[in-house]
This record gives sequence, C-alpha cells and structure tokens, in this order.
Amino acid sequence: MQIVVTGASGFIAKNVRKFLSDNNVKLISISRKDFKKFPNETKIITKKYDEKNIVTKIKNSNALIHLIGIGKQNIDIDYNLIHIELTKKIINLCKKSKIKKIIYTSGLGVSKNTTLGYFISKYNAEKQIINSKLDYTIFRPSYVVGKNDHFTKYLKKQIMKGQIEIPGSGNYSLQPIYIDDVSQIIFNSIIQNKFRNKILDLVGSQSITFEKYVKEFSAGTNTKIKKINLENVYNKAMSDPHSDFGVDDLNLLIGNFKGNFNKLKIFADMEFTSIQKILKSGSLF
Repeated sequence: MQIVVTGASGFIAKNVRKFLSDNNVKLISISRKDFKKFPNETKIITKKYDEKNIVTKIKNSNALIHLIGIGKQNIDIDYNLIHIELTKKIINLCKKSKIKKIIYTSGLGVSKNTTLGYFISKYNAEKQIINSKLDYTIFRPSYVVGKNDHFTKYLKKQIMKGQIEIPGSGNYSLQPIYIDDVSQIIFNSIIQNKFRNKILDLVGSQSITFEKYVKEFSAGTNTKIKKINLENVYNKAMSDPHSDFGVDDLNLLIGNFKGNFNKLKIFADMEFTSIQKILKSGSLF
C-alpha cells in the first residue's frame, strides 16, 4: 500500500504519518516546509504543489490524505487560496496520478448555512471534493489534542507564565478527540469500504467546557486562571497578528459546535481514548 499525505509538516499529519509508517505503509509526504521523514517515507518539498514535480512520483497510490489548512488568514495567504484553490490542485493531482481515493479534514460546524469565512471556505472545498467523482471521505474534526497540538502548546505557554487566560465565560463546550484515535480512524477510512463517500464528524465521546478543560489540564501546576473580557480578546485578535487567538479561532472556540459521536463510533468500530483520563495522566505535557 502506498499513501500520499499533503500538509505533511502539520500536527495531525505528523501523527498520521508516524502511524502509517509504524504499520508498514509506504508514504509519499508533501509539504511547503521541510520535515523529518519516517521509515518507508519519501518526502517532497514544494511551495506551489506543481504538477510537473509531483505527478510521476505519486502515480497509482492507493489514496491521498489532504491535510492542508490554515486557521488564520492574512493579506498573503487567505482561506480561499489555501482551502479552495489548493484543493482544486490536489484533486487534479489525484486525477492525473490515477489516485481514486481522497480523505479530507474539514471542520466541525461546517454546513451550507454557515456565515463564517473559515467555514465557507471549508464547505466550498468539500463541494469540490464531492463533485470530483473521486471516492472520498470527509472528516469534520473538533479539537484534535495530543502532546504538541496548537491548543496544548498554548496552554503550556500560559502555564510557564503562571496564568492561563480564558476568553469570556469559559462555559462554551469542546468535544476534543485524541490524536491516536484520529490516526487510527483515518487509516480505517483508507482500508474499509464503508467509509466511501461519507462525511463524518471527527469528535470525542465527551463534551467538556473550556474552563473545565483548562482546570484539569493545569491541575497540580499552581497556575492561576483568569477570565478576560471577550470584547478585548476580539479587539486584540483583529489588530495584533501575533495574538494568541485569531478572530476565527475565537468563533470556533465559543461556537459550541456539537458533533455526532455515535455515528462516528459505528463507523470506526473501535475503543476511543477518554480525554479526561488523558488530562489526568498528564501525558499531554
């Protein structure tokens, strides 16, 4: 089996690639940034995902896992460019390379009724994939957590400062899923036909408020927890490109989006990791 992974240097991609490598899958991993490769892996570094440099190298692979995405946009890189235009390129790469299966990570909360720019771009990327006539599986992930995910790194950085700041009330809920479970599910979606042409929420079994998550994550560290005015956080997100949260990060965080875990569990047919156990074990540090 040979699998192509795009966005190879990202958090989810690193873990999926390791999982596939550990299971003796041959990998061709593509990224705009350099990255450390695993056994059985060929890496391709490309800024623009040019067909001339890629097609012959990935030809006749069993599937492509499309993990390219951004959580913040700026004048140089925006959602339309990355989520829509680049997805069109990836679809063309699949067709010219005779790859029949594509797996795509979208976002929890994506729907035809959304008004958020991030979700609109993800929804349009989904439509491109659905209309491509490729065999597809689309996952809509909640917060995917592991030792070095962006959320965990943010909390560890705050702990080092001695204080974690919570935007607003902290009563909005998350439905986090552990990265090892995500890697297994993505692998299953490649080898099991029941995932064909399905859209599934990629969520954990338990909802937990942001405040409770922060408290359990930082338990035993003597870290202060401070709630900060949500309007101030939004103002900083709009005016400071180095703020901890972008505007769309905040929209996603306080959106209280709920995923269908029961449907995912039926398809995945596996034991899921308890996020509360992970938090209490301290293994995210």
